[in-house]
Amino acid sequence: MKKTAGVILAGGLSRRMGGGDKSLLDLGGATILSRVRRRLSEQVEDLALNANGDPSRFRALELPVVPDTIDGFAGPLAGVLAGLDWAAEAGYDKIVTVAADTPFFPSDLVERLTAAAEAENDAPLACAQTQGRDHPTFGLWSVALREDLRTALAEEGLRKVVLWTERHGCARAEFPMVETTRGPLDPFFNVNTPDDMAEALTWLDAQQED
Repeated sequence: MKKTAGVILAGGLSRRMGGGDKSLLDLGGATILSRVRRRLSEQVEDLALNANGDPSRFRALELPVVPDTIDGFAGPLAGVLAGLDWAAEAGYDKIVTVAADTPFFPSDLVERLTAAAEAENDAPLACAQTQGRDHPTFGLWSVALREDLRTALAEEGLRKVVLWTERHGCARAEFPMVETTRGPLDPFFNVNTPDDMAEALTWLDAQQED
């Protein structure tokens, strides 16, 4: 029985970075997306990328690219649905999603999300937290819920992740801050702006110094 597949969510518009694919920006000699891909691929059995537009721009990653099936850039839940549909066709029971602009997420993300779901009577959903703050795009999602999600998106117009996850009893996995030579780092720090990119380079240097 296949277990867990990974889906990288890269379907956003990157408005605060000026548009384009911010995940393809260079961060210390490798793109943000390639760092995310490497980190997640070590934790799952298979991997896909959720992205819209011409998929050829991601050819170097050698990943299946699955676009949103809900029109109008409906947000992260549309990417989750695309990932669930891909996983169902491939024979997986669940997926773990990560954001394409978050290069430092934990190397035990999948393990701890799975444990959190199991601890809550095999909850169909689990999401990451740091210091009590939810990071819902870093989540475990049961493929069995994909038709419910499709209905919520297409018929209800639902867009806010937590409104849907709370319907189904989302478990939480608490992750610690990462101690570095330059102070504590939230492992779910994401790159939204040019200032964030500069900060990410600082954190990358700090991790390399440890």
